[in-house]
Amino acid sequence: MATKRRAPFVIADHEVRAGRRAQIELPIARLMSGTPVALPVLVVHGRVDGPVVWVNAALHGDELCGVEIIRRVLAQVSATGIAGTLIAVPIVNVHGFNTGDRYLPDRRDLNRSFPGSARGSLASRIAHLMMTEIVGRSSVGIDLHTASGHRVNLPQIRADLDDPDTRELANVFGAPITIHSRTRDGSLRQAATDTGATVLLYEGGEALRFDREPIETGTIGVLRVLAHTGMIDGEPGSTNGTALSRSTRWVRASSSGILHLEIELGESIATGTLIATIFDPFGKRRGRVVSPIDGIVIGHTQHPLVNRGDAIAHIAAPNPAQPAKSLA
Repeated sequence: MATKRRAPFVIADHEVRAGRRAQIELPIARLMSGTPVALPVLVVHGRVDGPVVWVNAALHGDELCGVEIIRRVLAQVSATGIAGTLIAVPIVNVHGFNTGDRYLPDRRDLNRSFPGSARGSLASRIAHLMMTEIVGRSSVGIDLHTASGHRVNLPQIRADLDDPDTRELANVFGAPITIHSRTRDGSLRQAATDTGATVLLYEGGEALRFDREPIETGTIGVLRVLAHTGMIDGEPGSTNGTALSRSTRWVRASSSGILHLEIELGESIATGTLIATIFDPFGKRRGRVVSPIDGIVIGHTQHPLVNRGDAIAHIAAPNPAQPAKSLA
């Protein structure tokens, strides 16, 4: 008896046959010059039934590491070798990507515009398109980010650890640290979670840079999640487990001046550890900044010039049941 062929995957007015991959452009808008702008999507539709998983990057246009992560993942995934359907959206904020800008031309943050509206602002329309054509068809999603401008982040997962399914996927991903984070109003993660999808947010690296470690960690993590869902065979890479944190704290500059950091990403520090020294342009010390808590350095500024009150280091408090250890 012949095996019934799997039905095509339909997205917008496109059909992707089983065992094929297809690159699709979903129209967004036109530039003032009349040039069309489209959301680039690649669908890998397996021959065998399975989950529908989406992976997206560049929700903020200057966050590039995720674009490379998706390229590497797609290089290791075959339409004839997967169960289910993988939807890859390497660049969500196309306008910002083309100009190297975090935001859209009207300065709206796309990640505060979900679930969006077909008749709203440009950000709202892009959000609506993502929700309708991508998220609404998926059961699992991975949203790839880097730190914002002039900051760098240790590879990390941010997720609602009170949700058992989300916590399980976070453990599978295997980032150096997983941070409990409730969803924010208007974010893709919140809107997707409201549809019933299980969503991980991955942070790692710096804006407008390709950082090797965050890219490698993110690539392996995505592949591990795909394997866990049954989409691909095997368990790519290895993990030493993930440290857990339920709270974080930004440490701020005590005075204005020129910043000299004394800490590294992933370093385990104790209360009172020297984080930075601040000097004036003539070399006179203007202040010292010490850690107010025990924890792990998960992010810091890359900018040597600070004003009093500027955020300079991000510290994750360790899980009381899990002693802090250096991840550097």
